Amino acid sequence: MTVAARLDAVDPCVLCSRWTELHDEAARVALVKRFLPLARSLARRYARQSLALEDLEQVASIGLLKAIDRFEPAQGLAFTTFAVPTILGELKHYIRDTGWAVHVPRGAQERAGKVEAGVRLLSSRTGRSPTVSELGQHLGFCDEHVLDGLEIAQAHATVPLDATRASDDDAGSSYMEFLGQADSRLALADTAVSVSRALERLPERERRILHLRFAEDLTQAEIAVRIGISQMHVCRLLRRLVKHLGKELAEYGQLAD
Repeated sequence: MTVAARLDAVDPCVLCSRWTELHDEAARVALVKRFLPLARSLARRYARQSLALEDLEQVASIGLLKAIDRFEPAQGLAFTTFAVPTILGELKHYIRDTGWAVHVPRGAQERAGKVEAGVRLLSSRTGRSPTVSELGQHLGFCDEHVLDGLEIAQAHATVPLDATRASDDDAGSSYMEFLGQADSRLALADTAVSVSRALERLPERERRILHLRFAEDLTQAEIAVRIGISQMHVCRLLRRLVKHLGKELAEYGQLAD
């Protein structure tokens, strides 16, 4: 009979003693082999779409190793009595830290967990989803904290943009259809500010001529009548003003760069 086969029949507490007191690596390996199926079974409890089972099994295995290293046979407990809470604690810590699609403070996570547990319990009792007031009464939370917990619980996983929105008013529409679009005029904001400042430095008559031409879309002849000057004079003024504004905008752009 091999050493491994002999160790498979030894009581776990004896194996733990051999590991902690004698640093018998073979005893530790035997414990891992014997209780690894238990660790994997506990990991499967928490498997869901957002958490890979392989990752959970690795975390559960780490929890098993910690249980082996921390177990004290002298306390008189069965190894599984100590190992199961240790492995579950490791799994819960992992889920708390990485099982959310966005970062959520620990206190908020705990509140969301209590609300979710309350929903499951009351739903199983009544056969329907509980109301906010029923959840609040059961958990000892105010309505605001219940609503907050329900909203936070949605951060466990993200929703695809092409997913259908659960709304009676917008049946069949996706979240993508409600995304805002970039305003193409935003790129002109800086230019508009620069033009406004340049116009403020012009005499009132020149500002009025530019306004009549580019805001009210009057012809040069119509502007000449309004201002009381010749059309040729209006033409020369517009040419000079446009050139002046272009130069100022170019200088502003160089300063901005």
